[in-house]
Amino acid sequence: MIFIVVKFKVKPESAETFVEATRPFTEATRAEAGNLWFDWSRSLEDANEFVLVEAFEDGAAEAHVGSDHFAAGLQAMRPHLVETPRIISRQIEGDGWDAMGELQIG
Repeated sequence: MIFIVVKFKVKPESAETFVEATRPFTEATRAEAGNLWFDWSRSLEDANEFVLVEAFEDGAAEAHVGSDHFAAGLQAMRPHLVETPRIISRQIEGDGWDAMGELQIG
């Protein structure tokens, strides 16, 4: 699978509207064939930083990046951002989340 984490630093005045501004992009991506997950979080240390954790089946990320909603999503984000987002994108083994061996519950 392709595993991707992206950090977005948003303008302080956009911190409360960023999620709504990205909603159409998020919903379209989650509906894509080959999308395994597309989950937003907000930093506990910096209220102006959002973190996107996403994964795609092998080969599906290319279709995502080439989609119309990807281009529209970038345009929707652009006016809210302070700087270029930082990304980690890697091909990894597996097709989903595993249970944490060091912290078993139940």
